[in-house]
Amino acid sequence: MRVSFFKNIVFIPILGLICCGSTTEQKNDGFATSLILNDTLHTTVLNNQKRDTLLVGRSIFEKSSDHIFTGANQWPAYMKLLKGKKVGIVANQTSVVNDTLESKNSLRVVDFHLVDFIYEFDNTISKVFAPEHGFRGTADAGEAIKDAVDLKTGIPIISLYGKNKKPSKEQLKDIDIMVFDIQDVGARFYTYISTLHFVMEACAENNIELVVLDRPNPNGHFIDGPILEPQHASFVGMHPVPVVHGMTIGEYAQMINGQGWLKNKVKCDLRVIAMKNYTHQTPYSLAIKPSPNLPNDVAINLYPSLCFFEGTPISAGRGTNKQFQLFGSPTLPQEIYTYGFTPQANQGAKNPKFKAQNCFGLDLSTTKKLNEINLNWLIDAYRVSQNKKDFFNSFFLKLSGTSLLQEQIQQGLTQKQIKATWQQGLQKYNTMRKNYLLYK
Repeated sequence: MRVSFFKNIVFIPILGLICCGSTTEQKNDGFATSLILNDTLHTTVLNNQKRDTLLVGRSIFEKSSDHIFTGANQWPAYMKLLKGKKVGIVANQTSVVNDTLESKNSLRVVDFHLVDFIYEFDNTISKVFAPEHGFRGTADAGEAIKDAVDLKTGIPIISLYGKNKKPSKEQLKDIDIMVFDIQDVGARFYTYISTLHFVMEACAENNIELVVLDRPNPNGHFIDGPILEPQHASFVGMHPVPVVHGMTIGEYAQMINGQGWLKNKVKCDLRVIAMKNYTHQTPYSLAIKPSPNLPNDVAINLYPSLCFFEGTPISAGRGTNKQFQLFGSPTLPQEIYTYGFTPQANQGAKNPKFKAQNCFGLDLSTTKKLNEINLNWLIDAYRVSQNKKDFFNSFFLKLSGTSLLQEQIQQGLTQKQIKATWQQGLQKYNTMRKNYLLYK
């Protein structure tokens, strides 16, 4: 075992952390583990222990019923699957194994990146695959990501954004099993579920087992939006689901498989490591931002509503410190839109819309948590637009997944009238969705 990473750390048992589901990992060795710092064992190293030996300690979560345990935290359920195999990992900055550690009289959260974690258990990691925004999660939206090598481990990092969105047969030839662990935000146009689709397809075509480590959906408490029409499918929307789909990444993977959405209806050998203590109504705050322009919980909650502005001449806040928490443009009437901002280059937005221009709009950073998509901001901005003919661009069609939404706004329909046309599709989708849910 490589010892540098886990020096000063001991492993302790927690009973019964693996959730059950029809296609999830259900068998348990009698424990899952947490990472606890033990001040009396600072000199302990694990190279003198068998790899699967647990040193006895104390977990502050041993009797917890409300702490969410992600799939990544339940490593005995997947480490045994990786033993002796050549592993591929689809990961980014959100792929962490974490826990609250007790040191003397204080508590602190410690994160271990999944790649480091698996590597330290003497597993052979052949490659890491990175989605949009890159392995470290700092690249702009839409920015092409180059292949690289991880400086710490020497493991090749293959980009799955740009021309190469699907792992090739050549890239998979030295992989026996693939692990997918990325935090999603529950919106159809957030591209991590498209990356999931292509990874599943490639694994199915090359007879590689895929293990998805499940994570909470911060927008998992509702479903809303128009259903994507197949003729408008793209990388920002591949499947006939609403804008807010209400599923975790593991549930979504099961739906992709079960609905036959992969090319030629191939089936992926899929295993989902489910969470414990999670429901779709459980509040969940992301400790690590899932992408550069979703910096906090407010932005994540507003994202399904404000992302429509990406297909218009309105800024959604890229290039500010309130990304997806405001909107505006230089041409919106200042007497109505009183909040001023000036986009500048920053991390994740090297050349933001209206860079260095004074914009007028609304600051939504104190908005109460939404349980539905808000279309009124978009409708009102269109209504006061000076150039309605050019308000919607071609990207709006990809975001909405239907030509009807643009037409409805242009015709002057209200939010209530537009949403009424979504209901039949949402009801049908929800009936199908329930077949794949792992959590209430």
